[in-house]
Amino acid sequence: MQRLVELAQYVSIRYTERLSEIGAAASVGSVADSYDNAMAEALNGTFKAELIEMQGPWTGFEQVERAIFQWVTWYNEERLHSALDYLPPAEYERDYWRTQAATPQSA
Repeated sequence: MQRLVELAQYVSIRYTERLSEIGAAASVGSVADSYDNAMAEALNGTFKAELIEMQGPWTGFEQVERAIFQWVTWYNEERLHSALDYLPPAEYERDYWRTQAATPQSA
């Protein structure tokens, strides 16, 4: 019986070969590419530094679950973001959709 890891490696190799045959490029980064998944890794680092490491130690799963929910809500809705002119993401999105609704759409 073939292990799943071996099967995944075979499929990956065959997939890469097929892309090469048809002159297509893979839509994911290469192995050991520092830019591969960089934004997600940066967010994970921020999450770990700001929540997991600074606010521990944790006494149970429920406490961690509640803290994660609160942090994600704060991160997505309330934090000031330099790329958004220091507006919270939720406010920036509200303003964006108000502007879109007020702007006549061309046919």
